[in-house]
Amino acid sequence: MTLWVILMFLTLMVLLMLGYPVAFTLGFVAMLFGSIFLDLDFFNLLPLRIWGIMTNFTLLAVPLFIFMGIILDKSGIAEDLLQTLGLLFGRIHGGLALSVVMVGALLAATTGVVGATVVTMGIIALPIMLKQGYSPRLASGTIAASGTLGQIIPPSIVLILLGDVMGVPVGRLFIGAVIPSALLVFLFLLYITCFAWLKPGVAPALSENKDDNLFAKVIFLLLPPLLLVMSVLGSIFFGIASPTESAAVGALGAMLLAAAHQRLTRKNLHQAMQLTTRLTSMVFLILIGATAFGLVFRGMGGDRLILDVMTNVPGGTWGFLLLSMTLIFILGFFLDFLQICFIVIPILTPIANNLGIDLLWLAVLIGMNLQTSFLTPPFGFSLFYLKAVAPANFRIQDIYLGIIPFVALQLLTITLLIIFPEIVTWLPDWMDRLQGL
Repeated sequence: MTLWVILMFLTLMVLLMLGYPVAFTLGFVAMLFGSIFLDLDFFNLLPLRIWGIMTNFTLLAVPLFIFMGIILDKSGIAEDLLQTLGLLFGRIHGGLALSVVMVGALLAATTGVVGATVVTMGIIALPIMLKQGYSPRLASGTIAASGTLGQIIPPSIVLILLGDVMGVPVGRLFIGAVIPSALLVFLFLLYITCFAWLKPGVAPALSENKDDNLFAKVIFLLLPPLLLVMSVLGSIFFGIASPTESAAVGALGAMLLAAAHQRLTRKNLHQAMQLTTRLTSMVFLILIGATAFGLVFRGMGGDRLILDVMTNVPGGTWGFLLLSMTLIFILGFFLDFLQICFIVIPILTPIANNLGIDLLWLAVLIGMNLQTSFLTPPFGFSLFYLKAVAPANFRIQDIYLGIIPFVALQLLTITLLIIFPEIVTWLPDWMDRLQGL
């Protein structure tokens, strides 16, 4: 049976590499191997598993946060912020790139939709940066990396899914990700500042700034999204609302912001609802397919096989961490975060639990690692999004080379989180003490 379990997993990987739809491939492989090696009555468990997914209150936050992100994208906040912060910081070397990172972080805390963020900043910022004489590699790397910050900065869809799959409270996971995500943003800013200082010719300053009311404009533009972030994350952090309830508050707040910008039109609302339905259906279809695959995989003894292999890795807990982080990083070159989240993470979680690893800490490590899957070729989605909106003569090689330093910074952040777990655990523990828990 061990050989058949390995063949089952390899069959899935090959079919996914060939480009077959993820959800249906998972279901097909599960039904094929399950009908051959397990009794058909075994599949009576599947409807109960699917019912558990569809009635999961925590997962209701997924469509709400997606809707919130799409509405904010259509509100024009990103465009206004990029233009205004670009003028504010443009007078220093690397100022435009620093503005892109800061706007990317703010959008991540309000939208969390990677595709929309990368496309928006690619359309607005890339032509300006190239016109001002920025290196194509620095410009493209900054935009692509900043657009993926929504994968780790709360409220992140990835963290919601990881919390559900790993059995970690989503609220604590959001709190645990605050300092690591802030550390990553700081490293991005530090790298750009140092790079621009060492090579000012690749990140020139803007020549002039004629707007006398620039600072007031920045404050006016920053306050609404910051208030939205505080209302969403603050209600979770202080135990006022669950992640799902705060997602509903965020969706309502996004609509109010769009209305304030006079962009809450019937057309925009209809498009946002359509796209939310499409993205949510994709996530849940993959989750259902992964549930079927996981059911058969465990039924054939796959979980015991993986447990035996991983627990016998030299180095014990540290060996498991090194192997699992390396596996997730390598899979990120070929699979997207949803596939890794629903296929690989449920296999690794019980092993980590048996080894006594803090699942909150591990979930943040995995979330940071999954973020690299958007940037690593050949299937990094952020790279494709950026190339799609870049000028026709912009080379894909510049995008690939431009993201290397930012991927290295993400790996450095993961290393720091492994060496110093308190970066993840300190804030959740402090919040627990504050609330008397």
